[in-house]
Amino acid sequence: MGNRGMEELIPLVNRLQDAFSSIGQACNLDLPQIAVVGGQSAGKSSVLENFVGRDFLPRGSGIVTRRPLVLQLISATAEWGEFLHCKGKKFTDFDEIRSEIEAETDRATGANKGISPVPINLRVYSPHVLNLTLIDLPGITKVPVGDQPVDIEQQIRDMIMQFITRESCLILAVTPANTDLANSDALKLAKDVDPQGMRTIGVITKLDLMDEGTDARDVLENKLLPLRRGYIGVVNRSQKDIDGKKDIKAALEAERKFFLSHPSYRHMAEKMGTPRLQRVLNEQLTNHIRDTLPGFRSKLQSQLLALDKEAEEYRGYRPDDPSRKTKQLLQMVQQFSVDFEKRIEGSGDQVDTVELSGGAKINRIFHERFPFELVKMECDEKEMRREISYAIKNIHGIRTGLFTPDMAFEAIVKKQIIKLKGPCVKCVDMVIQELINTVRQCSTKLECFPMLREETERIVTSHIRDRESRAKDQVLLLIDVQLSYINTNHEDFIGFANAQQRSSQTNKSQSSAGNQVIRKGWLTINNISIMKGGAKEYWFVLTAESLSWFKDDEEKEKKYMLPLDNLKVRDVEKSFMSSKHIFCIFNTESRNVYKDNRTLELACDSQEDVESWKSSLLRAGVYPEKVITVESETTSTSDNFSMDPQLERKVETIRNLVDSYMAIVNKCIRDLMPKTIMHLMINNVKEFINAELLAQLYSAGDQNALMDESQEQAQRRDEVLRTHQALKEALSIIGDISTSTITVPVPPPVDTSWMGGQGGRRSPPASPTAPRRMSSGQRPAPRGAPPPPNRPGPLGPFNNSADSPQAPSRPNRAPPSIPSRRPPPSPTRQAPP
Repeated sequence: MGNRGMEELIPLVNRLQDAFSSIGQACNLDLPQIAVVGGQSAGKSSVLENFVGRDFLPRGSGIVTRRPLVLQLISATAEWGEFLHCKGKKFTDFDEIRSEIEAETDRATGANKGISPVPINLRVYSPHVLNLTLIDLPGITKVPVGDQPVDIEQQIRDMIMQFITRESCLILAVTPANTDLANSDALKLAKDVDPQGMRTIGVITKLDLMDEGTDARDVLENKLLPLRRGYIGVVNRSQKDIDGKKDIKAALEAERKFFLSHPSYRHMAEKMGTPRLQRVLNEQLTNHIRDTLPGFRSKLQSQLLALDKEAEEYRGYRPDDPSRKTKQLLQMVQQFSVDFEKRIEGSGDQVDTVELSGGAKINRIFHERFPFELVKMECDEKEMRREISYAIKNIHGIRTGLFTPDMAFEAIVKKQIIKLKGPCVKCVDMVIQELINTVRQCSTKLECFPMLREETERIVTSHIRDRESRAKDQVLLLIDVQLSYINTNHEDFIGFANAQQRSSQTNKSQSSAGNQVIRKGWLTINNISIMKGGAKEYWFVLTAESLSWFKDDEEKEKKYMLPLDNLKVRDVEKSFMSSKHIFCIFNTESRNVYKDNRTLELACDSQEDVESWKSSLLRAGVYPEKVITVESETTSTSDNFSMDPQLERKVETIRNLVDSYMAIVNKCIRDLMPKTIMHLMINNVKEFINAELLAQLYSAGDQNALMDESQEQAQRRDEVLRTHQALKEALSIIGDISTSTITVPVPPPVDTSWMGGQGGRRSPPASPTAPRRMSSGQRPAPRGAPPPPNRPGPLGPFNNSADSPQAPSRPNRAPPSIPSRRPPPSPTRQAPP
């Protein structure tokens, strides 16, 4: 016996799940869980079995649910069960499933009424179910028995709350008809987690066991203690029926006969019983599916649009067609050329916001890394002056010179110019590496043809290496040209007459640029002690005179300002645990740089950022530390001597002349290097790719072999076509579901203050004479008498809210017929005091 209401949705949902499975995705409809909550022996397990349509839960005298049973229903072609604790074992006999539930419960809780919050996970595969989850929870109890702990009530409540607090959990609040509904713990728990009543359905069981002359009519008509989704009455199998193996189909027939024949319920028989409960739950599942489908439709449509163009290209695709291979080879080479040029020259479309492209990195090499390398090779001031003094003395020889020799100037200048070769060659190497990286990045679009990609990379890289030697030769030629003639008539050269004034002019120019902002950005001060908060990130502002940092980039709260006088930069080794790259600033006179710290350690996220900051500091006059070898240190200490005033003036003059001329040479080299590299390498490589690459590929070997697609590409093509078709099918199925189901509107809100609110539960007054049953203690007023105002009945308050009108009183009824009821009083009438 299956759930007929659910079976109407099974074919469509199964088709949708099959469509999703074919594209390797899960059909995440997230159908609600259905939790059955109630007291012990309230009939929860029987309600669950009736909903599933199979008899599989433990039954017998004193047997209760002592562990949560999480029942996962999975649609399948056959019917069997599997337990999570018995992986791989299939149970085809549901009597065995019942026995295994009992045995697993005893293993965890013992055989003496103990409970456990650890759920039993059971999967039932059947062609008569939808994919959803049902939960049978332990019954709420007050007094511990057997091995149960003292706080058994609180433990069970916490266990139930773990499940019903989930928004996707539908709550069946089960209450026996022969108990007081106002004291229902199931309804109280449901109210706590679902105050709006959107997912709570009241279930009244054991209607056939009520005392003679009593009924639950007011409750089932949602008049006594109203719920937003109302109540449904069911009649489960008795213990005698279970022991007698009465099947569920026969029990449902007996239930229907009961409602049709009972005088209090026959007018609402169509709204009662297990089939009605199944239909209500099916409505909830249907509504949930409908609410979920718009999001699925949007997702599938976006995926379909993304694949439309590619799928159209693959339709009628013939991998071995020679004309197709030739056409595709031309397209691939052309695309490679376009991509390379865009990465070098820059492009407004498809801008990469994650990392710098090849052209941007080369620009950084030209204007940040290369100038920094030029400054790094500059010698120390003391060493420079010592070399100049040696040159002057060696030129004069045994004589004492009266004038400053210009030969000393030329010797020192040429020595400095020769040192430029190292940074220039290094600049060429860095550009070559970026060009090769750019080629590899552009060739990723050729990965569907491995041979073509490999051959393209080989040809272009070989050409770059060939141009490398020519570019380096030309760069070294530039240095040799500078060495060949020292032009002291250059318009920017200060000359001997102005050499003495250069220092004061330099100082003035530096002071005038004090307010110029060179760079701003985030840096982390790494050497703050843990006691003071550890490493912190600040916003740094570098000017020509100072380095300041602020709390944030609004630059309102300045933390510190560090003058740049006597400061230098050096690298710091990256620690094993740190992901940051560090450099430090220190004072050449061994003074504290920042508070009690001799150095200021600054950290960046990448080495490129470190080099960029060092270049900016270089522009501000903070030079890198020169590494002094042991030999040079020994020489400087052994040859340390004081010069006479005349020699000091000559050294100062030549020193200023060297600075002036080297500034001219550096300016010329910094201008010519990018131009030389662009002409001999970058532009040449672009022209080669545009004009020669295709010819080189044709001459490399068999073109058909070059265009053999990879196995991954063949799989990709098949997957795209299959996914495209599956997406179209899934969208069609979603359309069928949307048009073949009817949305059931949510009932309007009702007054649920009887279930407890801010001021606590409103409970009925105690009566020493009337028993507290569903209706046995209620005796209505005589016909025609108005109800007393604001007075709750013996079982709890009636609903007096505006959105749920009060049910009228009715006289005692004779069992054979449905009594007539007078209409409710007019709103204008006043109740007597």
